[in-house]
Parts: sequence; C-alpha cells; structure tokens
Amino acid sequence: MSSRRKFISGSAGAIAGALAASKSWASETGAQPCITEVASLCGRWLFRTDPDDRGMKNRWYSATVSGEDWRTVTVPHTWQVEAPLTGYRGVAWYWRTFDFPRMCAANGEQEHTVRVEFEAVFHTATVWVNRKLAGEHARKGYTAFTLDITNLLHWDQSNTIAVRVDNAFNQHMVPRGQSSDWANDGGIYRPVQLLITPKTFVERVDVDAVPDLSSGQAKLTITVYIRNTSANTWSGKGSFRVAREENGESQPVLTGSASKTLSVKAGSVETLTVRATLPDAKLWHFDHPHLYRLEFSIADSRRGHTFTTIFGVRKLEIRDGAFFLNGERVRLMGVERMAGSNPEFGMAEPGEWIIHDHADMKHLNCILTRVHWPQDKRVLDYCDRHGILMQTEVPAWGSDTFNGMTTEPDEDILQNAYEQLREMIARDFNHPSVVVWGLCNEIWGQNAPAYQFAKRMIEEAKRLDPGRLCSYASNSLSDTPERDVSGLMDFVEANEYYGTWAPGTAADAAHYLDQIHAAFPGKPIVVSEYGYCACTPERPEGDEQRMQILRSHDAAIRSKDFVAGAIFFCYNDYRTHMGDRGVGSLQQRVHGVVDVYGARKASYEVLRSESSPIESLRVERDGNKFYIRIKTRGDLPMYTLRGYKLRGLFFGQGNIPVERQEVEMPDAAPGSETKVELAFSQSESPRHLQFDVVRPTGFSAYLFDWKP
Repeated sequence: MSSRRKFISGSAGAIAGALAASKSWASETGAQPCITEVASLCGRWLFRTDPDDRGMKNRWYSATVSGEDWRTVTVPHTWQVEAPLTGYRGVAWYWRTFDFPRMCAANGEQEHTVRVEFEAVFHTATVWVNRKLAGEHARKGYTAFTLDITNLLHWDQSNTIAVRVDNAFNQHMVPRGQSSDWANDGGIYRPVQLLITPKTFVERVDVDAVPDLSSGQAKLTITVYIRNTSANTWSGKGSFRVAREENGESQPVLTGSASKTLSVKAGSVETLTVRATLPDAKLWHFDHPHLYRLEFSIADSRRGHTFTTIFGVRKLEIRDGAFFLNGERVRLMGVERMAGSNPEFGMAEPGEWIIHDHADMKHLNCILTRVHWPQDKRVLDYCDRHGILMQTEVPAWGSDTFNGMTTEPDEDILQNAYEQLREMIARDFNHPSVVVWGLCNEIWGQNAPAYQFAKRMIEEAKRLDPGRLCSYASNSLSDTPERDVSGLMDFVEANEYYGTWAPGTAADAAHYLDQIHAAFPGKPIVVSEYGYCACTPERPEGDEQRMQILRSHDAAIRSKDFVAGAIFFCYNDYRTHMGDRGVGSLQQRVHGVVDVYGARKASYEVLRSESSPIESLRVERDGNKFYIRIKTRGDLPMYTLRGYKLRGLFFGQGNIPVERQEVEMPDAAPGSETKVELAFSQSESPRHLQFDVVRPTGFSAYLFDWKP
C-alpha cells in the first residue's frame, strides 16, 4: 500500500449544492457515476463434511460435484446445530453456481472488478472459483474478508464457487485450542456477496469525527483508500458530501472536493486524507443516536464510483478518573449477550433474531455492553441506530492462550491476534456505538507472556486508532493488582464473581474494588463481568441466587464513585463446548436472565429495574388528575435524562385500557426529582393506571403500575 497521502478540505460554506455534487462532476467529465453493485450469494449451497480430508485430493472444488454425500443447506449456515454434527469439528465443504447481473456480463472484465466478500467464516476458509484458487483466510473466524475474483470468472456463462472450511480447535490462533468459553460453530455463518465496481474504486473510508463541545462544530478526518485494479495509471477527481440521517431521510449539510487531480498507479492503493468542519453537529448519544451519511466519489472522464458509510459524532473520554460522554460525566450499566446461543440458529443468526435480542437488551435498560469477539455488522448497525455503547473484542480468552510460553507470547499467536485486531478496526472504525477496543479477556495479566501480549496489542490498537479507548477484562486483580497489565490500559476492567466462581459475598466484592482503586487511583474502573452461573452441583439453577447477587453486588458497586460502569454477565444462557448442562446443540452454561430460546426468567425484571436511571416513582391523585414524582439515580447508572416522555394508560371498567396520555418530561439531572402532571378525561375512577417513562428512542426505561 502506498504511504503517500493527498489532502483535500471542505467547509460549512460548501453546503449549497450538496445533492448535485457528484452529478456536476459527471457533467464536467462525462463520467458515469455508480455505486458498488451487491449480488447476494446467500441461499442454497451444496454441503458435505470431510472427516478424512479427502476433498482436496478428489477435487471437490471442481466445476461439477457428484455423490450422495452432498446435500442442500441455506447460507448463512453452521453445521453445529444439526443433530448428527453438533460435535463435529474439522473440515467441511460448500459449493454452488452463480451468474452475473446482465449489465455486468455485457461489459465484462474490461469494465469491472468483482470481489467476493465473506462477512465471516469460522475459522479457516479456502476459496476456489471455477476450479481455480481464489485465496484463503486462515485462523480468523470472526472478521470479514474479500477476494478479487475478476480474472477467474466466466462472464457469459455460469460460474462455480467452492469453499473449504475448517473449524478444528487450533493451537496457532486466538482463541487458542479449546480455551474459549463460547460456541465455536463451523461454517459460512454470516452473509456472503459479490461486490461489483469499476476497475478503480473506493475500497474503504474511515471517518474520525471529533466534536468541539464549545463551538458545536465537529472536526472530520476522512481517510479514503482508492484501489486501482487496472493495468494503467488512473487519474481523476475526488469529492464528498455529508448528510444528516433524520427520520429515514437525508438532509445535506456539507460538501467538499479535491482541488488537484488524483493519481493511482496500476495495481496499487492510494490513501487520501480529507479534513473538514461539520457545522452544528448533532451528537451521537445512547438516548439520541444521531447519524450522518458520508458519500465519497471519484471520477475520471469515463466512469465514477461512490462509496457510502454511516458515522456519528461523539466523544467518550476519561477525565479525573471518570467517563465523560459528550462533556457530561456518566456512570454506565448494561449486560453482555453471547451470540450464537439459540439452538435453532447457532452462530448463523438471522437478522430477525439479532433485532429480537438487542431490542430485549434495550428493554433491560442496557446502554453499555461488551462482546468476546467481533460481531456481525448487523449487531453494530442496531447499536448505532438504537443507542448501545459497545466494546468489541479480539477473541483471545483465558490463561491457556499462553501455555508453554515463558517471557514472551509465541509469534504465531501474536501475529494472529494482530491480524484480527487490524481487520476488526478496519471494518468497525466508523461505528459510533463502538467506543472501546477490547484486547483480550481473562488472560491472567500478571503472567509474563500474557502481560507482553496485552502490551503489544494496545500499542498496535493505538497506532491504528489513537482516539478510541482500549482495555482488557482482567481476572487477575485480587492479589498484587499493581503488577497487572491493567495498568497500561486506558481504564481498568475487572471481572468480579464473588459468590459464583470465587467464594465470598458482596462485601468481598466491595473490598476487591477498593484494592483495585488503590492500585490505580487515576483510572476509572468498569466491572466488566459479574453475575451468577449455575455451573456446578453446589450451585443449582433456581434464579433466586442470581437475583440476590444482582441486588447485593449492585449496591456494592454503586457505593464506589470511582466505578464508571458495570456489565452484567449474562443476558442469555449460552451455548459452549465447555457447557455443563444440556447435550448436542443445547450444551450450555446457565448464566443468563433469559434462556437459550429467549424466555425471560424472574431475574430479567430485577436486572431491568437495577439498570434503570429511574430510582423511584410516586403518584399523587386529585380526582383523575395525577402528579407523578420521578426520582433519578444519583449513583449507577448516572446520566441526565433529556427528551424523555411520561405515558399514562388508564384502565377502566372491566380492566380495559380506555385512555392514554403523554407529556414531555423536563430534563432531569442525576439524583433529582421531577414532578409531572397527567390528567385524564374519564368520568369513572380508574381500576388501575400504568405509568411508563419512555426514552427518546422509544424504549421503556421504567414501568409502574398504580392501583387506587
């Protein structure tokens, strides 16, 4: 990749004509602008396992396949939820044919570059197109990859694609061997598609949007990667426009263009840096997830290409040992979800299930979560649009990652983790919901090779993205915490399991947090995991203990002002090869407030109440006029309520809902009490009333039933 950078700039004065920017280029140059054409390869594929690894020798990647062992599956797909194959870890094959869109076939290789994009294959994928090797993505099961297959295609007839997948436990990757405590589901388990572009195209755009909280503007640094796959140097112009996404519509706010001609040599990538000022920036916040759309276009005298990405303007920073979001001190709460846990889908989750789970988490008042591995981009899209702060993580889990190592991590493990970190950051850079890069989990960070591993990882993360916070979830802070690699992180993350994985009580948890704070007095602490696992005979599942731990440990955590956040583990009981309950696709750990199918336990409502920013709600009555006193928490979670509403639902004779009223609430600071009036027109007395404090995003924050 070329290290040269070119610079263009934009300003608020360029707002006029934003919608016409790319069209004006076309009129000046005669270019035909286009966006990336996407052709889905999801759906019907042929599939078979290969336990004896015969596929390579027998050329299962050939133009035709035969034999009774091939069967039809639907991609995205994992075999780990199919009864005969739930325990199979090894090699399997996928095969299908595909045709091109008519316009692409007509113009052919001379005009187009065609890439195949796999959003994730676990964990090693080798790909052939028309019997020819297209490439490999090895030992990286959670990150997307693309392969240029232009020169392998038949433009005027059907094509074949074959994928050899290996999900055997592997000692030369993270997660290493069997160290990870989650579902290692094999397969093409996320969407796959063809990306059809001109020969020279915008491959990627990174947007770093930093608000100036005093002026209301935002400074944009836009890094554009332009790839030329042709045999000749490409020369052309570049331009961009920014629009605010509002109620499903785009409102143009900014444009800019390059003053000089861009030049990209044949077979190379040029990196272009754009600096611009966004006026009157609408800040992204978990209660106000304002989004912007950026379109970057390039064009020569014949053709153009436009790349589109979504971004947000927000600032999560550390000051005086605390978190500040967009200038306001906040203390955050949430819950972690373990993807792939529904036995019907495994890791091949449909979009409807992703929405189901994350809407359920929003109902739980989740505003902060972390995940153990890079997520499906549909997860991050949901968090962007509905308001959940996310820590996404390199999947390095457990002290077993460093077995057999002395002072340094093995080079293959370190390089594999680097590659996954780089691919994660490259794909997820623009998501405003992603506020923390997680580097590893429970690696025993006082052990020398683990310490060095985490040290190298944060150095690399800061090189790639200096502006985002970085941390790792530690399980090694109970003794000599000052020796832990947590000291190198932006903030300290502590997994806390007194009463579950460790003997003790909430009082021990409080003492544990005091010890950590004494070791790192200038750093905020996030309780990155706490909860209750019914994972051994002496810890049976009944949910009562989970509720008791929730209440008592939350009280201990709230009492420590230096604790900036807490993430309950776990939203769901989760599928894992380490599971101590269930068999086959139901092998699991019972750790959640919902079961693997999403059915809520009694602890669900306890977690919802504990995570609400509302501490209490009191009702005073004057006929059918009601005065509701709403008190916000002043400890954890802690943030100002802006744009909230109070809804009242009146239940009359026969307990039938007959009238609903809604009023805007005034802004409510942490620890304050707000008085809101609701009046109903009914002449009868209510059988009961339901009062709902509703977030600006439409999710309920607190529900209260009142009876006379």
